[in-house]
Amino acid sequence: MRRRSIVLDGWTMCSLKFLLAVSTFAAPHARAADAPAAQTFPNHWPDPKAVAELDKKKTPYHYRESDVPKYELPDPLLCADGTRVTTREQWEQKRRPETLELFRKHVYGHSPAAGEVSFQVLETDPTALECAATRKRVKITSTQQGKSYSFEAWVLTPNAAKGKVPAFLLINNRPVASADPTRKEKDGFWPAEEIIARGYATAVFRTVDVDPDKDGPAERAKGVRGVWPGDDSNGDAWATIGAWAWGASRVLDYLQTDPAVDGTKVAVVGHSRGGKTALWAAAQDTRFAMAGSNCSGRGGASLARRRMGETVARINTAFPYWFCDNYKKYNDREDDLPVDQHQLVALVAPRPVYVVSAETDYWADPRGEFTALTKASVVYGLYGLQGPTNVDEMPGVGTPLVRGRQGYHIHPGGHNLTPFDWKGYMDFGDRVWGRAATP
Repeated sequence: MRRRSIVLDGWTMCSLKFLLAVSTFAAPHARAADAPAAQTFPNHWPDPKAVAELDKKKTPYHYRESDVPKYELPDPLLCADGTRVTTREQWEQKRRPETLELFRKHVYGHSPAAGEVSFQVLETDPTALECAATRKRVKITSTQQGKSYSFEAWVLTPNAAKGKVPAFLLINNRPVASADPTRKEKDGFWPAEEIIARGYATAVFRTVDVDPDKDGPAERAKGVRGVWPGDDSNGDAWATIGAWAWGASRVLDYLQTDPAVDGTKVAVVGHSRGGKTALWAAAQDTRFAMAGSNCSGRGGASLARRRMGETVARINTAFPYWFCDNYKKYNDREDDLPVDQHQLVALVAPRPVYVVSAETDYWADPRGEFTALTKASVVYGLYGLQGPTNVDEMPGVGTPLVRGRQGYHIHPGGHNLTPFDWKGYMDFGDRVWGRAATP
């Protein structure tokens, strides 16, 4: 009888919420989700008018294609011993592990193992999102070497689902209000209502709950790296991006146990520093079925060797704790890097990857992000998957380009994660996971 009374109470609450619901958010949010009209975009970056404006401001960083130096990218298929990869087996057994280790050694650092992971559901609300979803607040704890670290994630699953559903995990590098699980504050940065309406589950955790986004030993001690700092005698101990990626994998650990979620179809999505994290998480953890990077820029999808917008030296100066110490060796020496970011995208293969840039986000180098996607296509080709290979195919603003398991678009405006981007990720998910698209 107790179980039945809880169910009835839940339906009663849903009815009351439906009757009292207001539309203060729905109308403007729906308009924001509408796709902008397709635009013709020239095969260069950025737009000449934007360049003129930057000239007036005397912007110090490179933003003209003519400023990009000549460079040569590392060959994703060339092994350290000089042999060349021609089969997927060679990639998986030899070159992929080599590439992953190069990124660990020179860019992101070595992350610790998961340890023993346990979960505690602290809160459950079956009437979330006007009764469209069930919301759970989950405490995730990793224990190893006699130490433990805990943080929380939130999960929303659609009540109308007939079985397990795929999920989108957002790495939230912004304040709670940008991705408020209670939806008291609604923001297009995480349009949970639309995600649930499309029949997907969604989860979110805050990066600062795993590792503070601040420099210094005192801040580091507050996060997971304070518990397991790693051995930095060789300059390759894990840094903040690695810690956040580790956190994303721990949320995936939970999602694979949730009876409402298809744990084999979880996409990891992030914006800006979160986008860097999403790519690195998917590169390391092949359980992620899809990766979505959004305006990820330097250390994410954009090529370091282009030196367009933010440089390696600039990001290491502003955020010295994001990457391992060895990465600082390449300040103003990008050509000496043994890897570049097209190889990070390639590490996601053959799983789907969707890269998003912004129209005026020159700091993140949109053309460099698209170029990296095209240069990763040779690895997808080992699996018989045809991706974009021509840099001049860079699409116009608001016009998604999808080839095989690789996707890309440029959203209007600046550095942000928008409902239009989420529509792109979900449309891509519908396609690669064989789901019927929802209008």
